[in-house]
Formats: sequence, structure tokens, C-alpha cells
Amino acid sequence: MARVQGASKPRGRINVMDDGLIAEVVAQVLKDFASGAGVPAACSTGAAPAAGEGIFDNMDDAVEAAVVAQRDYLLCTMADRRRFVEGIREVILQQDNLERISRLSVDETGMGFYEHKLIKNRLAAEKTPGTEDLVTEALSGDAGLTLVEFSPFGVIGAITPTTNPTETIICNSIGMLAAGNSVVFSPHPRATEVSLLTVRLINRKLACLGAPANLVVTVSKPSIDNTNVLMAHPKIRMLVATGGPAIVKAVMSTGKKAIGAGAGNPPVVVDETADIGKAACDIVNGCSFDNNLPCIAEKEIVAVAGIADRLIAEMKKNGAYELTDQAVIRKLEKLVLTDKGGPQTSCVGKSAKWLLGQIGITAPDCAKVILMELPKEHPFVQEELMMPILPLVRVADVDEAIAVAIEVEHGNRHTAIMHSTNVCKLTKMAKLIQTTIFVKNGPSYAGIGAGGEGYATFTIAGPTGEGLTSARTFARRRKCVMVEALDVR
Repeated sequence: MARVQGASKPRGRINVMDDGLIAEVVAQVLKDFASGAGVPAACSTGAAPAAGEGIFDNMDDAVEAAVVAQRDYLLCTMADRRRFVEGIREVILQQDNLERISRLSVDETGMGFYEHKLIKNRLAAEKTPGTEDLVTEALSGDAGLTLVEFSPFGVIGAITPTTNPTETIICNSIGMLAAGNSVVFSPHPRATEVSLLTVRLINRKLACLGAPANLVVTVSKPSIDNTNVLMAHPKIRMLVATGGPAIVKAVMSTGKKAIGAGAGNPPVVVDETADIGKAACDIVNGCSFDNNLPCIAEKEIVAVAGIADRLIAEMKKNGAYELTDQAVIRKLEKLVLTDKGGPQTSCVGKSAKWLLGQIGITAPDCAKVILMELPKEHPFVQEELMMPILPLVRVADVDEAIAVAIEVEHGNRHTAIMHSTNVCKLTKMAKLIQTTIFVKNGPSYAGIGAGGEGYATFTIAGPTGEGLTSARTFARRRKCVMVEALDVR
């Protein structure tokens, strides 16, 4: 991925997420902690943490506090904003905090994989763009000087998911504060404890840096009712929802400026020109990352018939557990699907070994994904399950593979992956599928900067069209004009 203008340079390179790298990342984090790296500096202002640390009993009070904070924030300098953003990065990267929020996220939600949460939270803190993303445009001539700059919306209401609760709060806090806004979070109720902890950590650090109190706030008891109050509040200037189709539709119907990061169903196409061994490894690693919770993760394979058997064999070498008995597959269907054909919440984010155990199969610890060959009409192919269940659809050729991938992606315009060395076919798929992220010859997570170039985001706005969000997404373009002056040409 080419580095966009204004995006932050990678603060640490993360390569392919195999078991060796996970151990390396965790070891480096422990080393950083032992040496004092990433530990927040002492409070230079002498300010004590704000009362309540950004946590309010009701949503109205939270919004009003954020309004006051944002008004004060307008008088802060860009250097202040940079300090505050760097402070958020520092407090999250402090080893004990990184471990706490990663462990609590798994324990509270029952979803995901601790070591991968460490990587995702680190990625959000290190590679989310800050104030450097707000590039000024200047136009000068005989008529004078015009500046076009990014200016804050005001108070943003942000609704966060249970699948990526801390990562979304970290990413959105950095981007929204960098743009000059304050933010009111409405976390998913099933991620209450870890979301409140993350907000508290951010507020403690901001208080130490002398930031206006309550730039980042939430409520003590997240609920649907509180989310409804947030969406309807007249002082909320923008709504940002990261979650399923229902919540995205809700914010889009409020009449406010809305950014919706909705569902995806990312297909991965493999053709006869691909490096099959590498493709198999990348697909298993991408699909199994955090037990398939990221919306960017590989959800189904569309493979050209000529290489399908070899791909399956290579995937089995890399941790895929294949199911071929249709009766066993039906048992898995009953376990993970609701009566309407969607995913069972109790199975989302669970490991392949756990899922197999529920249907009476004792799988080895190395089992990362559950692989089976299915027709494209099967609900495992059509539905975004967010579980390490990976159906493979066999097709005649690469053109049919691209057509099927477009069909099963359902126009979400979220993420797609292709393994091929045929540049013309890579280009064809990229143009036709129109996804926000398109990964070529790599695991899906390369699309958010983990092992690929470019910045990270955990709010990927397909439904409303913004795509990869960053600080500039949460700002308005404003024009400042000086007539017949400051042209020195």
C-alpha cells in the first residue's frame, strides 16, 4: 500500500503474524517495559486526574462535559494537540496497560486471542495518524492568499463494537483529538469494563499533560438507551459507528453527519499463477488472526480448480483442520448459525479448537482454522461469521473466481484479497470489486499496516464512503481568504 500524504511513518514494523512473530513482539514489549520505554512521563503541569476520569452517570452529562472541553480545546495550539496525541500513544504502549486492556478484552467479551490483542492495540497506538494528517492547502495569486485547512466538527459521538473495543477507542481518540474534536464514546455493553478502563487511562494521561478535562468521555453503564440519547443529542455534530448493519443504519438515519464502519465479508481469490505455499500460509494466518474478529479477515476462499487440491493440502500443513463429512459440517452449522442463518453470538471470536470441541472433535492445539469445500450458496460463504471457519469455493478459472468473489462480498466495499502473479487479473479484480482495502499476495491484516505499508485504522467506513478513516476524516475543510495581500511572487 502506498503511503498517503500526511500519514504517519511506521513507528514499528510488524511482519507476518506467525507464532514466532507473536513471541517476538511479546518479548520486545516486555523488554521495553523493563528498560522504561513507553512509560508515561511524570505530570509536568502538576494537574491531578479529572474527577470521574471521563466517566459519567448519564449521557446528557457526558455530552455537556465534552462540549465545554471542546470549547476550551479550540484555544489550544497545534503543538498542544500533538502532545496530547503522543500522550495517548504513550499510555497505551505502557506495558502493564497494554497487557491489562488486551487480557481484559478477551476475558470480558469471551472473544479473540490475547497475544493478537496485544498486537492490535499496539498497532492502533503506534500507526494511527495524528496531527500530521491535517495538511494545509495554500493558493496564492494576484487576488491574494487563500488557505484551506482542516477544522474540527466539535463534539463527536462514537459507537464502538464488542469485537474490537479497545482498538477502536484508541484509534478514534487519536484521530478525533488530532482533528480538534472532543469525543463521547458509547461502548458495546458486553465490553463495558475494558472500554471504561481504556477511557480512564487516556484521561489520566491527558490530565497529566494539562489538557482540558473531558476531551474523551463515556457513561458508566453503556446501553442501547444511552446510545439513543447520544444519537439524538443536538450538541453532537458528527456520529461515528463501528459495528453491524443495524447500528450503521441507525446513525445514517439521524440527519447528522454520519460515518458508518459496517460489516464486510472479505473473499480471497487464489489463481493458478499464485505461490500456493505462501498463499496457504497467508490465508490461514489472516483468517485465524484474533479468531477472525477483524472485519478485514479472510472469510471465504474462491480457488481455481487447477490448484484447489494443492492449496487445501498446503493449508493443512499451516494449521487448517479440514472437514469433509457432510454430517459433521451440518453439526457445525447447527452450532454456529441462528435460525435466520446468521452467526450465533456465543460462537463469534471463538477458536477453531473450541468450535470443533463443541461438535465432539478433539483437535490438536495447532488447529487455527476450520476448512471445508462448499458451494457458493452455503451460508458459511454468504454470511460474515467472524469465526475461524473458512469455506472454499472451487471454480473453473480466474475470471469466474473474480465474479464469485464480487458476488459474495455483497457490495460492502470493505476488504478483498487476491493471490496471483498475473498483474492484469489483479488489476481487474481491484477495479471491479471496489473494496476499501485490496491486499495482493499477503494476509488480510497487511491492509491495516501489519506487515504492509501505510497507516492503521479500525474504523473502515464502507457504507458511508469515507473508507480508511484518519484525523482528516473527522474534520471539515474550511477556507480562509486574504484579498490582495501576501502574494510574494
